[in-house]
Amino acid sequence: MAPHSDFDEDEDIDFSDLREQHEVRLDEGLDTFVVVDGCPVVSEDQKPKLIKFLCKKLGEVGKTKPDAVFMPVNEKTKMTEGYAFVEYETPEQALAACKSLNGIPLDRKHTISINKLTDIEHFGREGRIKDEYVPPTIEPFAEGEHLRSWLSDINSRDQFVMYRGENVGVYWNRKKDTPEADVDRMGWTESFVQWSPQGTYLTSVHGQGVQLWGGPTWKRIMRFAHPFVNLVDFSPCERYIVTWSNRPIAIPENPPPNFPLTADEDGKSFIIWDIKTGNLLRSFAAIDNPDEDLIEVTRKKVSWPVFKWSADDNYVARVIPGNSIQVYEAPSMVLLGKKAIKIDGVVDFEWSPHAPVANPKKPEPEQLLCFWTPEMNNQTARVTLMSIPGKAVIRTRNLVNVSDCKLHWQSTGKYLCVKVDRHTKTKKSTYTSLEFFRVKEKNIPMEIIELKQVVINFAWEPLGDRFVFITADDAVPGAAVAPKMSVHFYAPEKLKLGLGEFTPVRTVEKKNSNAIYWCPRGRFVLVATVHSQQSFDLDFWDCDFEGEKVKPDSKQSGKDVAANLMLMNTGEHYGLTDVEWDPTGRYVATSTSMWKHAMENGYHLWDFRGHLLREEHLDKFKQFLWRPRPPTMLPIAQQKSIRKNLREYSRQFDEEDLFESEAANKEVVEARMRQLDEWRAWRERVEAEVRIQRVEYGAVEEEPEEAEEDRVVEEIVEEVVEEREEEIV
Repeated sequence: MAPHSDFDEDEDIDFSDLREQHEVRLDEGLDTFVVVDGCPVVSEDQKPKLIKFLCKKLGEVGKTKPDAVFMPVNEKTKMTEGYAFVEYETPEQALAACKSLNGIPLDRKHTISINKLTDIEHFGREGRIKDEYVPPTIEPFAEGEHLRSWLSDINSRDQFVMYRGENVGVYWNRKKDTPEADVDRMGWTESFVQWSPQGTYLTSVHGQGVQLWGGPTWKRIMRFAHPFVNLVDFSPCERYIVTWSNRPIAIPENPPPNFPLTADEDGKSFIIWDIKTGNLLRSFAAIDNPDEDLIEVTRKKVSWPVFKWSADDNYVARVIPGNSIQVYEAPSMVLLGKKAIKIDGVVDFEWSPHAPVANPKKPEPEQLLCFWTPEMNNQTARVTLMSIPGKAVIRTRNLVNVSDCKLHWQSTGKYLCVKVDRHTKTKKSTYTSLEFFRVKEKNIPMEIIELKQVVINFAWEPLGDRFVFITADDAVPGAAVAPKMSVHFYAPEKLKLGLGEFTPVRTVEKKNSNAIYWCPRGRFVLVATVHSQQSFDLDFWDCDFEGEKVKPDSKQSGKDVAANLMLMNTGEHYGLTDVEWDPTGRYVATSTSMWKHAMENGYHLWDFRGHLLREEHLDKFKQFLWRPRPPTMLPIAQQKSIRKNLREYSRQFDEEDLFESEAANKEVVEARMRQLDEWRAWRERVEAEVRIQRVEYGAVEEEPEEAEEDRVVEEIVEEVVEEREEEIV
């Protein structure tokens, strides 16, 4: 037997806790360091100036100093290596530098890249960096589906999506006929569906995030992970998407493999994504350090969308109520000028919908942004136009006795209407004034329309110069009947050299209407009553009626306005909750959603003149959304030529419609004839079987009497409807 040794017992002792305690941790103490790559290569004499300039650039997100910058120098060339190690005071500042300053231009020739030093040590220690360079494998190109294939439909039909019950379907519009399903799936979404602004993607919303679908086969294009997402918003050019959840994101302590979100998203509510790559660009908390006192002054919450995009997708901004407007550059998501635009008391803002065009004199065109501030600190309320990225104030309007403001841009950015709700000095009553900025004219002149009532709805004509608004009469205290509404139509005065002041065309009083829906192409407008239990009116108006000129209601005689208003038709839709024009402006759908109304859910389809084409009641109907179309690619000259020869095109379309209706009738007749032939063949077969059975049972057949052959007699009846005698002189 071998002698016993104390060393044998030591082999069974577990030293893992001691190894873990005394293990060298390279990450500790290095989380305040960042590596700045892409720096200019300079001599040792120029190195101090470069470090000073670099500290000034990096000091925008945290505190650092020249002593905290280590910039290696090549021993042979005596020149810097083009990178530097920089130490910040806190790890949070280092992380902010990686997020905000990575990829920014240092000068015209150099763009810096910033990474955390701990990341480099981490990846290097795990052996993820190979000693020899291996070129990445390039996968062969695989052609994807055409995401706008629906535009090549031979009949130029439009599509719409319907969400009813658990099913979501995309259908082709067939006017009076039952729509043709392009795709219909059960459980396609868990919350709602939404089209992208140009109709390229269909969005489905789930508990795990958002998915985009498209192409002829409706396959999944992209998905974005955002737990418990509530709302979705696209940029106008469909480059980016914003997701929001009312529950801040909670990252688990031990996330599963391939978990899409990182610790940087912990506690955030908003995420901005790149649609083509699916990359997460930046996440945001609900409000970053708001000023509570100033927020109380605004007394309101900003409605969705919180992040608003410029017309060309180059900028996205949000308001910090009462404090500032944060404008971020896309896709870097870096604050414009590295700081927010400080505006005391700011409540809301809107971008101009017009995308400016670059020219040689201004390679970076200026965007227009409008915001308003309330009365506070002995200052009047103000509406301000500002250019971006220059941040220059273009125009300011002072206002008094202001309760609230709404900003309404015309679709081409030609006009801006500020709906100002004012209160009297006693604050016992309110009224509205409409303040118009003529943005495209020299010095941006102002025009004001003073009203005695409160405006509850306002809408510009798309691509036009006219507008409609609805005012509410004063409510009688204790009255059981809701106050009546008045619908006001306005158009500019016609002048020899252009358009003049806005002039009233007509006022329709004692109405129950509360909503305005313009045709996407202008000219036609639907004034409706929605979300009402007593009234369900639909009024279809034509603002360019091709008939006898109707005199406007303007008290100033002699004015010729750019409109000829005519009520084309009226209708009703019980329980009306939503109205949707198709992108061509030929059809409009009115619907009753179970989300807002419990009875008679479904939709009605009308033409632009107000004629009911079809009516369909659907159980558990939720949504009806027309598929948007992208902007036309035809040049302006060709568009004008089409409008000029529209009557010739209309004849061709009328012939196609007639041929289609005749073909449909022919199909019905042929189907009935097939059924009749089948019935006659079945009858002859049964009669033959009966005769055979009678012979088998010994029954004597009676000889049939001679009968005349069946003849088809066609009789033409003439009826005199009206007789009229005229004397010809």
